[in-house]
Amino acid sequence: MARIRVSSRPGAADAAAVLGQQIKTARVARKWTATELAERIGVDRRTVAAIEAGEPSVSLGHAFNAADILGVPLFGAEDRVELLRLRREGRDRLALLPTRVDKTRKQAELGDDF
Repeated sequence: MARIRVSSRPGAADAAAVLGQQIKTARVARKWTATELAERIGVDRRTVAAIEAGEPSVSLGHAFNAADILGVPLFGAEDRVELLRLRREGRDRLALLPTRVDKTRKQAELGDDF
């Protein structure tokens, strides 16, 4: 199967690169090979190399699994309890929002900057 080329916005590319660097740093600190990490998260060694290179075509689930197994903090949460707290806060915030967004015709013509 041919690789799909994903075009990333600069902020997304930077975030993927930073996460990849953090994952590689944690893997090397544990003295794991890329193959060992790949086996632990159930992917091919090439996928680990792509994660560590910040490739935007890598599955978000694979990247998060690698970060989780290595103990790389996600979203500023230093542990699972903090991540769970952030998840609950997000869920509570979403519960307060309307279930759908309706734009008037004029708003739709003006675009997202309205």
